[in-house]
Amino acid sequence: MRTRLLPLLIVLMAAVLLALGVPLAVSVAGAQQQKAVVDRIDDTARFAALAQFVTDGPRTGSRRTNEDERKETLRRELTSYYGVYGIRAGVFYANGTAMANAPDDWLLPEAGEVRDAFAEALLSRRSHDPAQVWPWQRSRLVVASPVIRDGDVVAVVVTDSPTGAMRSRTLRGWLLIGAGEFAAMLLAVGAALRLTGWVLRPVRVLDATTHAIASGRLKSRVAAAGGPPELRRLARSFNEMADNVEEVLEQQRAFVADASHQLRNPLSALLLRIELLALELPEGNEEIASVRTEGKRLARVLDDLLGLALAEHAEADLRLTDVGRLAGERVAAWAAAAEAKGVRLTGDCPPTTGWADPVTLSSALDAVIDNAVKFTPEDGTVEVAVAAHGDSATVVVTDTGPGLTDEELARVGDRFWRSGRHQNVKGSGLGLSITRALLSAGGGSIAYAHHEPRGLRVTVTVPRN
Repeated sequence: MRTRLLPLLIVLMAAVLLALGVPLAVSVAGAQQQKAVVDRIDDTARFAALAQFVTDGPRTGSRRTNEDERKETLRRELTSYYGVYGIRAGVFYANGTAMANAPDDWLLPEAGEVRDAFAEALLSRRSHDPAQVWPWQRSRLVVASPVIRDGDVVAVVVTDSPTGAMRSRTLRGWLLIGAGEFAAMLLAVGAALRLTGWVLRPVRVLDATTHAIASGRLKSRVAAAGGPPELRRLARSFNEMADNVEEVLEQQRAFVADASHQLRNPLSALLLRIELLALELPEGNEEIASVRTEGKRLARVLDDLLGLALAEHAEADLRLTDVGRLAGERVAAWAAAAEAKGVRLTGDCPPTTGWADPVTLSSALDAVIDNAVKFTPEDGTVEVAVAAHGDSATVVVTDTGPGLTDEELARVGDRFWRSGRHQNVKGSGLGLSITRALLSAGGGSIAYAHHEPRGLRVTVTVPRN
């Protein structure tokens, strides 16, 4: 769940940061350009003030001298301005000829942005603000201001400045914003990790406890601490439900055990009377033989029911066990029965340790090997293999019998269930249920699968640590 919830939170936080960062970045770029434009307007206004009293045309005497001095001063200012800032600047008469300009070869073009700004200024209006320049563009800023004397526009001051410095400042501002966004994202991710951990910790505990109960450890409970109030209430409700389920199962086990125990004595007495009755009847009476067979079958069912009730209630006596040696002993014990039926029983049981109750594991292997030998036809093969896989040890029993269908595999191990094809084989249908209960008490398991090309594959697993 955390792997799904955390990316969602991260995407939402990234969207919020982008929604805040993009307008801020646009604002920084606009502020830098506005500052540059205002500086250029101030510069053109100063040059316009110097050019205001410089006229073009014949003059005499001291007035001509003063105007020439002003023009020279204007030219020096423009040259110094260009030398210091690298900004081309010029004062152009209404007919487009230069009053003063820097550099000397920079003239008013016939068309383009500079010409448009010049034309706008001739109408006694300052040129419009230029379009926004972004860091990846190499545009220039053009600003023009009219030179007005006696209410008439006599000239226009034009500046054509590079935007490299402005774009660099904008880029630095963006980098600072990006660094701030990255730091905020890291903090947000850290907060999201803490938040999801706090919210999902009770869910993980609940999941682990549910798995433990499903594995047979009915005493497992959820510690209702931490997390949101709703999840704490869920933990308490889960514990109450587990208590009720355990109580019901305990009552069920007690009932089965008591009923089995109470029925054994009357059944034993009944079987004894059947045997006495058989002595009074002719030998080979089919009815007596049928009653005797059904009575013995009922006795086996009662014994298995009592064994199942005890298995589900018993605590496992776990100890470090040589699973390979124990499996080899069970193979040797069943070798005679397999040979009598004409079935070849083999074992590959290298030394492999695991945590198990030796008595429980022996009973489980007996039940599995018994079934395999029982349902394998003559000249068939039953193989027992022991192996270690990481934190578990397995005993795999395969046979070449008729096997089970997919539907039967889903039901094998259920209480009293037997395949319709095997109803004529002795058994109560409780052996594998008892085996599963015994293994679950010690943290083990049993699984069933198809064995190719035919037969059944049974895997008994016990933990190694």
